[in-house]
Amino acid sequence: MKKFINAPEAVLAEALSGIAAAHPGLKVDVENKVISRGARRSGKVALVSGGGSGHEPLHGGFVGEGMLDAACPGEVFTSPVPGQMVAAAQAVDGGAGVLFIVKNYTGDVLNFRMAAELAAEEGIAVETALVDDDVAVQNSTWTAGRRGTGATVFVEKIAGALAEQGAGLAAVAEIAKRVNAASRSFAVALTACTTPASGKPGFDLPEDEMEVGVGIHGEPGRRREKLRPAREIVATALDAILADQPLTAGDETIVMVNGLGGTPLIELYVVFHEIAAAFADKGVVIARNLVGNYVTSLDMAGVSLTVCKADADMLSLWDAPVNTPALRWGV
Repeated sequence: MKKFINAPEAVLAEALSGIAAAHPGLKVDVENKVISRGARRSGKVALVSGGGSGHEPLHGGFVGEGMLDAACPGEVFTSPVPGQMVAAAQAVDGGAGVLFIVKNYTGDVLNFRMAAELAAEEGIAVETALVDDDVAVQNSTWTAGRRGTGATVFVEKIAGALAEQGAGLAAVAEIAKRVNAASRSFAVALTACTTPASGKPGFDLPEDEMEVGVGIHGEPGRRREKLRPAREIVATALDAILADQPLTAGDETIVMVNGLGGTPLIELYVVFHEIAAAFADKGVVIARNLVGNYVTSLDMAGVSLTVCKADADMLSLWDAPVNTPALRWGV
């Protein structure tokens, strides 16, 4: 294992200290493992998300104006605990309630559910939006139902914009659920990732093979097959997405080509080129897009595609100002 770390057990604490030093506008509580905005806003619905570390910039990189109010990172690929989630809610609750945005992984779901109950005992109103956009498999190693992956970014951005405008908790939760329902994702990996604690790749993948439908923790997908050109890989991913969420000519979409941590940006643009061509042939409009690393899996070489069938409200909220370490426009 070759990594820029001091010790596996110190990675999260030292990374949080680094985030604090790099982004002084954020409040980083290293002891409780909570990243939040510098000041709470009275009367605003607060958005809180979190999950295992190793997926950066998700979630801490999306804390700031127009997105999350707080994020609680767990250890690498490990859910944060309810106490972290409650501490995050307490740090940012402005009296209008808190929306928990939860990726559909068993540990995250159970812990956020317990945190919501504990927060309610503290007088904090909580709603939960579950993200389950991955169409690769119906059930996986760590989930009952579909995994939550790239659509998390769309949910956090669009719901965050509505909260910034002063909407109530029910409305913010409703738009979050609408965005999730309109979004589908699919990922392909060329290599496994290596966690600091294990020191070795999570699975063996021969040089001429790829994992089709992989999860963001390295969970197996639909099948393993021989490596193919980017055009064919994109076609496979889009076939799976469109079989579950059909699109017709004139539909407007938000598309994200997301690197899983070890994929060069030039290759991500090759993938986007293929998606753009495929959608142009169908008459589907890519109204907005992201290309880059947004939901990673440590050092995995791979790519995930996320497509949201967007309505006018979603596009307007997408365009609203955002100012976070990993996403910024309109400010």
